[in-house]
Amino acid sequence: MVDWVKSLSRVLYVDLSRKLFWTEEREDLFSKWLGGVGVAVQLYKEEVGKDADPLSPENAIILSIGPLTGVFPMASKVVAVFKSPLNGFIAESHAGGRAAAVMRFAGYGSIVIRGASDRPVYLVVDEERVRFRDAGALWGMKSSETVGKVLREALPAAGYRTIMRIGRAGERLVRYANVTVETYRHFGRMGLGAVFGSKKLKALVVIGRKGFRLPDVRAYREIYKEIYDLTKGAATRKYHDLGTAANVNPLNAIKALPTRNFSSGRFEGAENISGESLAEKHLSRRVACLACPVACIHLAAIREEYEDEKYFYKVENVPYDYEPIYSLGSNLGINDSYGLLKVIKAVEDEGLDSISTGVVLAWATEALEKGVISLKETIVELKWGDWRSYVEAIGYIVKQPNEFYRSLAMGVEYAASKYGGLDFALAYNNVEPAGYHTGPLFHASLVIGARHSHLDAGAYSMDEKLVSSGSTLPPPEEAAKLIIDEESWRQVLNSLVICLFARGVYSKQIVEKALRALGYTIDGAQLTELGRAIYLEKHAIKFLEGFDPEKVRIPKRVTETPTPLGHVTESYLKAIISYYSKLVKEYISKSRST
Repeated sequence: MVDWVKSLSRVLYVDLSRKLFWTEEREDLFSKWLGGVGVAVQLYKEEVGKDADPLSPENAIILSIGPLTGVFPMASKVVAVFKSPLNGFIAESHAGGRAAAVMRFAGYGSIVIRGASDRPVYLVVDEERVRFRDAGALWGMKSSETVGKVLREALPAAGYRTIMRIGRAGERLVRYANVTVETYRHFGRMGLGAVFGSKKLKALVVIGRKGFRLPDVRAYREIYKEIYDLTKGAATRKYHDLGTAANVNPLNAIKALPTRNFSSGRFEGAENISGESLAEKHLSRRVACLACPVACIHLAAIREEYEDEKYFYKVENVPYDYEPIYSLGSNLGINDSYGLLKVIKAVEDEGLDSISTGVVLAWATEALEKGVISLKETIVELKWGDWRSYVEAIGYIVKQPNEFYRSLAMGVEYAASKYGGLDFALAYNNVEPAGYHTGPLFHASLVIGARHSHLDAGAYSMDEKLVSSGSTLPPPEEAAKLIIDEESWRQVLNSLVICLFARGVYSKQIVEKALRALGYTIDGAQLTELGRAIYLEKHAIKFLEGFDPEKVRIPKRVTETPTPLGHVTESYLKAIISYYSKLVKEYISKSRST
């Protein structure tokens, strides 16, 4: 294990303020915390003070991979840890593409980006050095896809290369701006794009050419084949066939598909924007992350006729999956598949998180409808289903032509607190929710999770199992334990780093075998203990930064609109939150005493 840890434990530090870089060997972290989120959380503790402003040079961007990266199927994610500009606490976001493998082949287990540049720059990182390049010509480009094309042409490279970049939303510090990786993957949640923008960092390019030696080739081949065969089976079939867009019809059938700002769980136009319909009408091809046999990235082709050329079209590819279908489709009342794809494309071009954007626009539409705001604020008349008005409004969120759109760029809770309509503003701790109105366990997981994603603990599936089995809700403490135990195990997968679409493949037994082939001697019980430790470390940081889960606002709309398990009650959610709060506080107290 020592040799393998050493091959992974090189950390690259980049200081944007001083235009300096250096590397350090951090075997101390990688031997104890595996990699990925486990290591990134510890680096965050070293780099970011509890009172640091998320958009100041004191914030840091920490990118980390794990021991399975570049070695096993679907070990394809990079974990980003940073302080979120949406809520001011430690945040986590994951992205696929080529980035993880490229970091591995460049010889870095983690990259830490400090400080802030005095002018727009992009970084070119390889095995030996970091080049600080002027990004003045790239700053202000509308499309993050265009930025990628320009950099690919400017930087031809042998070996593997990844390009992470922001659009105009990140430059304008929209608090839910994302970072695009390659062309169709993203660090989506929690506003990493705004942190890039605050540092005047337009893009990060990493080039990798190094190899590495496996400690036991025979053992590796045996477990590799076992894992590969599992990735071609039932555990991942859904992701290959229709992708997560397959969730639209089943969720609609049980009345759990958020519709028109969560005012209903059933959308009459769901079939038109379902995974089946999009595949039949628009699917052009599937794309896979590097080292992934599943190919879950679904691209839709849409064509438009040129204004001055009859029968001459331009064709654009648009990535889609369940979350943008919910947030920019059913949640905005859009049942036109072409219109939905145009809205998704507008979000892609500007570099915005699709979930937050859709929830913000849904609130604005209802606020306009109820007279809380007027056309003076929205400029464009927002109407359910009118995709053209939403495309225009997305541009205004980025351009921020008035105070209202400057407020929308801060997030829905901020805007509603300022203009009114807080009862129907969907956010937990200033973060807009993912699209599963399945029941109280999912909504509780959004309060007590760190990623503010459906992937924190997958609690929506816990709700769905209760629905399908006809079971009653568990007592709040039992529900809290289910959520926390699942999220704790996911910390292991997120430290390895495994795509969570492969969570059904990488059981404890499989993980043990994979690590053993690399020289690790850790067993299932130790992995469980490690996952719990990472979970508590991460949440303790959040508490020490000032997070108080018992003060988080429960959106009234969540309790008004029935789920498949009936109405969510605030008392049930608060009981789950209280158990979680007690657990983390006990950990903090114990840590201080030792």
